[in-house]
Amino acid sequence: MKAFLVSLFLLGSAPDGNAPALPPEALAAPPVADDSPTAWACTVDTLRAGKECVFEADQSSGAPSDSQDTANKKMLQDVAKALCSEAVGTLRDGRADSALTSLCQRRFTTAVDQCGLEGTTSIVDAKGRFAPGARGCYRALSAVLQEVQFMATVASPCCECAARAGCPGSRGDQCYSDVSQQFAPPAAASCMSDRCSDACSMVLPSQSSGSRSAPTVREHGRSTQSGSASL
Repeated sequence: MKAFLVSLFLLGSAPDGNAPALPPEALAAPPVADDSPTAWACTVDTLRAGKECVFEADQSSGAPSDSQDTANKKMLQDVAKALCSEAVGTLRDGRADSALTSLCQRRFTTAVDQCGLEGTTSIVDAKGRFAPGARGCYRALSAVLQEVQFMATVASPCCECAARAGCPGSRGDQCYSDVSQQFAPPAAASCMSDRCSDACSMVLPSQSSGSRSAPTVREHGRSTQSGSASL
């Protein structure tokens, strides 16, 4: 029985006599590399999604070129509006926040200043992959988007309400920066607590205890916390 099974195995593994034989030149041909982008390539899509990625573009560098430097920056500035609008809208169920979107675009433009690569190569290759030399640029842009997404989650509802209520310091970038760090000047904090308690109660520092009738927040200089707060 064992010999019979071995015979069946050998017959099943034998090559088909009718199969065409490979020509000798095919065996000697050099391997063909597939240089199409992988799922891990750093692209505008991975930047938008905040995904980990690999700088896999294979680009050679040339002499510095002012025109290429300008083209690199312009390409990323052109996508800033879409990336910022999506970064804000996605976390607000599609609702826009024009003030925060404008803040994002300004910070994005500032970050793009380091993305020219001195014009030695294109910032992305023909397949949309970021050049290996663009690591610093990519991280700076990613940091802007992550910061704005955090503001959209933490500060946007409070600052919108504070602006409608006419609270001091509620218009402009400062409100988003302050509230995302759980800070507000005393006058602004008092106004937010009085007029925007629903929107701001979770993002301002804990109310001070005492006999004061109006709730206030601790002054930023006396806070024992540093950096951005985790909610």
